[in-house]
Amino acid sequence: METTDRLSEIAVGHDHPAFKLLLSCPSGLSPSEVSAVFDQTYDRIPHPDVTLENSISEIWDKRVQKNPSLYNGLKFRYGGHTLSGRADSFRKTDVCLHLGLTDYRTFVGTNLNPLWERFLIPSEDDWRRCQHTSNPLGNGAIVETSDQEIVVLQRSTNVGEFPRHFVFPGGHPEPQEVGITSHHTSGELTHQMVNRKVSQEMFDSIIREVVEEIGVPATALSKPVFIGISQRVLNVRPTAFFFIKCSLQSKEIQQLYGSAQDGYESTQLYTMSMSDVAVATSKMPGCHQGGFALYKLMVDAMNED
Repeated sequence: METTDRLSEIAVGHDHPAFKLLLSCPSGLSPSEVSAVFDQTYDRIPHPDVTLENSISEIWDKRVQKNPSLYNGLKFRYGGHTLSGRADSFRKTDVCLHLGLTDYRTFVGTNLNPLWERFLIPSEDDWRRCQHTSNPLGNGAIVETSDQEIVVLQRSTNVGEFPRHFVFPGGHPEPQEVGITSHHTSGELTHQMVNRKVSQEMFDSIIREVVEEIGVPATALSKPVFIGISQRVLNVRPTAFFFIKCSLQSKEIQQLYGSAQDGYESTQLYTMSMSDVAVATSKMPGCHQGGFALYKLMVDAMNED
């Protein structure tokens, strides 16, 4: 397990790094080793600059005028994490994700705002630095085929960010998938039960995204392991990454891709060797470049063992 200071060194390989690794778990963590605390403590704090704060609504309204089909869905907000050692192993460390609630509108108006850097405050602590931004937690999967290739998609022109760029399959864990519409829970659900549902959604959602985006059946996918969190330097976008093995060969996946439920989000599916993916990262958003860096750290750790 490596944390921010060391990971920043890994990410900064050139003058203008595209990503920062907030957390690396090279041994890969199972659902029992990743928990979540869902609490309004981790919600976004409004910016004291009223004009800047009002620009959120202005930007969203302009977007909706251009594209009336835009949907303001709820998202989990990344508010940091804590680590705790395990008594049964000196190598294993459990991760607890701190999650609040945000939405797509606030993401567009803060992280994607042309003035997004004005929402940040100077701080070495990433949570404090980003306390005024939406910071929805995305997810991404490094999917390895049975013939040792990695699945990469090329985004379509219909997407809101980075059209035509290469990406790994992914999207977002969804609050509404586990019945969350606010921080107010029904009498039947305790906070502990909600936290368990949220932590399970971290793993369920990435399987759902892979199935919908590349068209493979869930039965062909291994249980995901959590390998860390990458943050895009451009508009401080955080993404949780997972590693998944697929029992199908590259050719079989290519055939299934044509009937993918969310195929409109991408125009092409590629299966690449690790060295080819390393070349393709130059055309990836920073958070996905970071996802590949997390995968390389995992591979290096496996080779050391």
